[in-house]
Amino acid sequence: MSDSALPIPPKIVVTPNGPYLVTGGVPLDVESIEANAEGGSWTWKPGKSYGAEAKYALCRCGASTKKPFCDGTHAKVGFDGTETASHAPFDEQAKTIDGPTMDLKDADVLCAVARFCDNAGGIWSLVKTSDAPGVEATIVHEASHCPSGRLVLHDKRKDTDVEPVLPKSIAIVEDPESACSGPLWVRGGITVIAQDGTPYEARNRQTLCRCGASANKPFCDGSHIEMKFKDDDLTAKAG
Repeated sequence: MSDSALPIPPKIVVTPNGPYLVTGGVPLDVESIEANAEGGSWTWKPGKSYGAEAKYALCRCGASTKKPFCDGTHAKVGFDGTETASHAPFDEQAKTIDGPTMDLKDADVLCAVARFCDNAGGIWSLVKTSDAPGVEATIVHEASHCPSGRLVLHDKRKDTDVEPVLPKSIAIVEDPESACSGPLWVRGGITVIAQDGTPYEARNRQTLCRCGASANKPFCDGSHIEMKFKDDDLTAKAG
């Protein structure tokens, strides 16, 4: 096989004050947060699929008329996409909450406010009783559904982090309970490259801002909820 025929590794490049350039045939779809009977975030509901185009540009300023895709509006509105996020590895950004069988690593600066962690009194309290009947299953569910990867459980018995198996893909998050559209949920360890060419740590779960208002660009900080960001055009076509 010639070098030109080799598969292109999936990656996302943050462009200066512009969109995210996605290459490598990354599948793109819509995922909505579904609530349980108590109104808490509990599961993900798959929605529209855009397929897996070889390359595409996703809106980062929040103002495109062809969301989730870029239409060049960032230049017209003078979007400031300056990156402010740390390049430090997750483990250096996270604090650890100790539990009897599991520890919880929490990098709160990465929070996308998806709220899966708030059920049953909150994962921060539950992890302290991780050896109690039924608790482990609950905290694993809560942590593994966190799209941003802010929360990572560490199994002390196996000395390994607990991570869901996720394909290399991007989901456009919709949040009906908060009446808004959410971030880009990047799954499966896709590399995100800063506009200066420096890669961020590749993580299994991470969320990129697409409302344009995050103070932790390129990552989501939950600003879409306060501003009630809306993606009213989920019928745009890739390409």
